[in-house]
Amino acid sequence: MSCNADDCFVEAAAEEPNLKFKDEKQQARFELGVSMMIYKWEALDVAVANNWGGPASAEKRDWITAIVVDLFKDGKYVDAAMVEETLLYAMIDEFDTNVEDESALPISSKIIEIYKQCRLQDYSTVEELYTGWLEKQNNAETSQSKVVVVQEDPLNPDVSSSEESAEEEDEQEQAEDAEDADVEMADSRPNQPVVDEDGFELVQKKGRR
Repeated sequence: MSCNADDCFVEAAAEEPNLKFKDEKQQARFELGVSMMIYKWEALDVAVANNWGGPASAEKRDWITAIVVDLFKDGKYVDAAMVEETLLYAMIDEFDTNVEDESALPISSKIIEIYKQCRLQDYSTVEELYTGWLEKQNNAETSQSKVVVVQEDPLNPDVSSSEESAEEEDEQEQAEDAEDADVEMADSRPNQPVVDEDGFELVQKKGRR
């Protein structure tokens, strides 16, 4: 289903007070679809990544999702232009960013399209968007896990791994020095008497001094 300028809107039935779905599954899928489209908006993604909205930038993105959903909960008619306007004003108010690349319009049009699909209980697009988002998250976590991080020893946090390695090398050198000293001491000891089978002590040649 495509959404063009002529049909990029949704309208509630005459007897309905607004565009909110009565069926909980329909409403939940639609809200998930809105969230996934908001997360796909590159301009907002950059703003969040750079904390242009302050420390609460990520929370502000979720708030933008909520105010877009509220357009459908409160109104009987919503079109792509209304959604686009909501997104652009939110970027100015919350992130002090004026988006002029018209990237908000495709996002808005897709949200209208998703609403129409959910109205027909067709959740294929929402599920596809969600699956793609999960894969992106998993890939990001995998990339982070490949980074080698040197952690402190929880039993001795003041000692770094490099210091531990140096200490291990010193201990090894001390052990080797001790072995060498034992060998030298063994060589310097006087020769012990050698006794033959009959019990007589054999005379040994003295080494040169």
